[in-house]
Amino acid sequence: MRAKDTLHWIPADSGLRLGDSPLEFIRQLPGPGAIWLEGEERDRTRALCTLLHGNEPSGASAIWHFLRRGLKPHTNALFIIASVQAALTAPVFSHRMLPEHRDLNRCFRPPFDDSRGQLAQQILQVISRHQPEALLDIHNTSGSGPAFGVSINGDERHRALASLFTNDLIVTDLRLGALMELSDDLQPTVTIECGGSQDPASDLVAREGLYRFLCSDSVLHSGAADSVTCYHNPLRLELAEGTRLRYSTAPDADADADLVMRSDAEALNYGTTSAQEPIAALGPQGLSKLRVMGPAGALPVEHYFEARNGLLYSRQPMRLFMVTTRLEIALSDCLFYFMG
Repeated sequence: MRAKDTLHWIPADSGLRLGDSPLEFIRQLPGPGAIWLEGEERDRTRALCTLLHGNEPSGASAIWHFLRRGLKPHTNALFIIASVQAALTAPVFSHRMLPEHRDLNRCFRPPFDDSRGQLAQQILQVISRHQPEALLDIHNTSGSGPAFGVSINGDERHRALASLFTNDLIVTDLRLGALMELSDDLQPTVTIECGGSQDPASDLVAREGLYRFLCSDSVLHSGAADSVTCYHNPLRLELAEGTRLRYSTAPDADADADLVMRSDAEALNYGTTSAQEPIAALGPQGLSKLRVMGPAGALPVEHYFEARNGLLYSRQPMRLFMVTTRLEIALSDCLFYFMG
């Protein structure tokens, strides 16, 4: 692997330069970095991974603030800052991944046969070597919205970790090769979606949650776990290959598009969408370009959505997550997650 693709080991006391901003801090890194900070209890470690996507900077910003304050964590802290090259490619913090790369947060299962897979494997190895008692993966959502957690387990430990940042936890059986799928009895793992990268509150959510994660005596058992609501097995609405998608301030049927979403579609991330509220305008092919995916594979789109007068509606009230207005993300990943 090239040096810029290799995970670099960086003790925090080895002259790590922080700069005057999170961006300057990331620019000082030699590439993907594993930063080690000794804690008050040196026989325990907590780990945090972030910037798996180069356009999701809130986690790296929170690490910078913590290090800049000169704080000593309760346990050892392992910080992994991953997609440095993508984050620094102009315009900065705009690239989820580089065009020639796979999505790094889909690479944490074999095969590890390209540069992203090999970086994921190195991240797994450094985590395994230090055996953290808990692991967090900090992200920003692809659109504006409230913070929530994602895990493959909804027990007290995982809810306690989520409660450091949010009161909502999605528990999913989907397996996509994401880091949070590592969760097991020895190493509870939760993804935290802090909100959109342009939301002023997102950096604050990440910063305050990180402080609680690193400076609390116990993070796996907390009365706050009881305040967390679990949402089990949301489904994904995906678009078929070749779908023509566009966004408009006034979404109307368009013969040159298969789906037209509102420019402010991210507002659907807040609250519940009623069955009387149109989600998008459909093109000449109707529902045929939509795919509903669950843990076991594809499901009939017509069970969840319907076409009325050229518009897309849900068949029942739905809670939508991660609705995005980023065209490339909607086409390459999914349009949104939903629960009936």
